[in-house]
Amino acid sequence: MRKARIVGMMVVTSSLLAGCGLLPPSLTGQVGLAGIGDPYFPTYGNSGYDVERYQLKVKFDPATGRLDGTTTVRAKATQSLDEFHLDLYGLTVSGVKVDGRAAKTARERDELVITPAVPIASGAAFTTEVVYGGRPADTPDRDAEGNGFFTSRRGAVAVGEPQSAAAWFPVNDHPRDKALYDIELTVPPGYSGISNGLLRGRTEDAGWSTWRWEVTSPMASYLALMAVGKFRVSQGEHKGKPVITAIAEKVPVGEADRNLARTPEVADFLETIAGPYPFDAYGGIVVAEKRVEDEMESQTRPVYTAETWADGPDTVILAHELAHQWFGDSVSVDTWRDIWLNEGFATYAEWLWQEHDGGPTAQQQYDKRYADTKSDLWKVPPGDPGREEIFSDSVYERGGMTLHALRKLVGDDTFFGILRTWTQQHKDGNASTADFIALAEKASGRRLDGFFDQWLYTTGRPS
Repeated sequence: MRKARIVGMMVVTSSLLAGCGLLPPSLTGQVGLAGIGDPYFPTYGNSGYDVERYQLKVKFDPATGRLDGTTTVRAKATQSLDEFHLDLYGLTVSGVKVDGRAAKTARERDELVITPAVPIASGAAFTTEVVYGGRPADTPDRDAEGNGFFTSRRGAVAVGEPQSAAAWFPVNDHPRDKALYDIELTVPPGYSGISNGLLRGRTEDAGWSTWRWEVTSPMASYLALMAVGKFRVSQGEHKGKPVITAIAEKVPVGEADRNLARTPEVADFLETIAGPYPFDAYGGIVVAEKRVEDEMESQTRPVYTAETWADGPDTVILAHELAHQWFGDSVSVDTWRDIWLNEGFATYAEWLWQEHDGGPTAQQQYDKRYADTKSDLWKVPPGDPGREEIFSDSVYERGGMTLHALRKLVGDDTFFGILRTWTQQHKDGNASTADFIALAEKASGRRLDGFFDQWLYTTGRPS
């Protein structure tokens, strides 16, 4: 992703209290609580279960702005559950079933609290079906920018980081609980319904069109994409995998089409750095929604804005968002404190691509930033930037500089071996900064705690 700003209050949740031993065992063992344990966003996600697959059936009508959906969540309990939570905001729930039996529900702000008819045993697989609907942008506590769902008479797009999925379906909304997805988007005549992964088919019924998508690699919820609108949709193939792109008809034919067509070329270069492309589809989408101000690394199908290529060719943006397919999408953060593993790595990939494409070298990029002794880069430690600074320049650029400094320290062969091992070792999973440091030390045969402490965890310019 390229720049956003998240603000808000820290909230102490029952999950944190349980972790501190301040709740009785009867509660911690029987109730799946709000919050998965993220230090920056303690209410994000939920405990007590692990989702294996989401099946989403969503109908959206741009004329009314109304969304109607049925989401089926297939999960496995990680503890015994008398009740459990899903994240969902602004939409009205009309019915919930757990394993085919009606369940009781309650709403606690952005939490859907579900009490199944029969408690769920630890280790048991269970299926939850939620029927819901409403106008996603008309939420009581969040505006459209805050909830990541942007709607207009031309269509809608759901996109945003660190949280957007709960704007359009009930979900365990944290990267730590990755899952597979089947997504059906039903839209009016003349509209397209674009999402992640493989396009499994498109059918017409009573004047409505249903687009069916399948995500075959585990995906973090914030990467789930829903885009409804009038697009120029193109389908091709690269290395036996489909390449699906969609550009809003409002965007003039030209630069966006030419730049997006270079997606396979840029992805092939990134393979030389990070190893094999991690997914079974390529692509991209250009939206014409002005409230979407930043590009976003939606899995297999990054989102670009109508302004992305307004000033001419720019493959650097492609390199950044495509690098996230490895760094952020395939290997996802364990907590949002680790976000430099996404943005610092994608920024360094930009520099490597620019050098490959005839631009400044990675060393020149590093030297330019390091020479500025008064830069704000030295005010925020990228390894622990704080909740309100997770999209600061330090996370991106000082994060990229950290990797270049590591490369100079351990040598090219070891450094690029570290990157390829990282993407293979944690493919389809989650990882932390501590994991990366451990790998770098093992690969280099050196203690690097002092190096990473200077670059990631302290203010001031590293010596």
